[in-house]
Amino acid sequence: MRTSKLALPLTAAALLVAATLGTAQIERLDLSQMVSKADNSVFGTIVNKQVIRIDHPDDGPELYFTTLTIEGHSLRNDENLTVDVTFSGGFVDAEHGVNNSEAPSADDIRVGNRVVAFYKWSDNLGGHLAGNGLYAAHGGLFRTVENRGRTVVLGRGEGYAIPTNVEFTKLKSDVVEIVKAPPPQPR
Repeated sequence: MRTSKLALPLTAAALLVAATLGTAQIERLDLSQMVSKADNSVFGTIVNKQVIRIDHPDDGPELYFTTLTIEGHSLRNDENLTVDVTFSGGFVDAEHGVNNSEAPSADDIRVGNRVVAFYKWSDNLGGHLAGNGLYAAHGGLFRTVENRGRTVVLGRGEGYAIPTNVEFTKLKSDVVEIVKAPPPQPR
């Protein structure tokens, strides 16, 4: 049996890639974990969307970030809140930008959508851009719909902070209870 000179290096590379993919994991969060890891959460309307490009000497060229401005109120304390929430990816125009598989879908981030967003401050989201990062990328943004006079937050499935559709009033009371609960004691 003859093998090519590339067979051994290609096999080694394939095993290395398989090992890397086998250990990669996406963080699964329940609502309590999301609330404890995020700085805050907002329920409101997306009133602006802006995409910027950063060319950074260390992080690299063509870093694109989308910032959503959401006007609403905090789920933690019901205070009125206008907040900018940023995530990686987006398009400045039809030719300049980048897709990011972890970013919310275009339908999720339309101006005028009412959403729930969880976010956390970062001094460096990439390219030395500081801001409130959308926590867990697309897993931190949930669209809402009106149904028979009630607001329903659309769940995203198992492993997400909001796995199933839930009335906003129930979600809000759950968040308030989580915030009020004493932190778990180390064992």
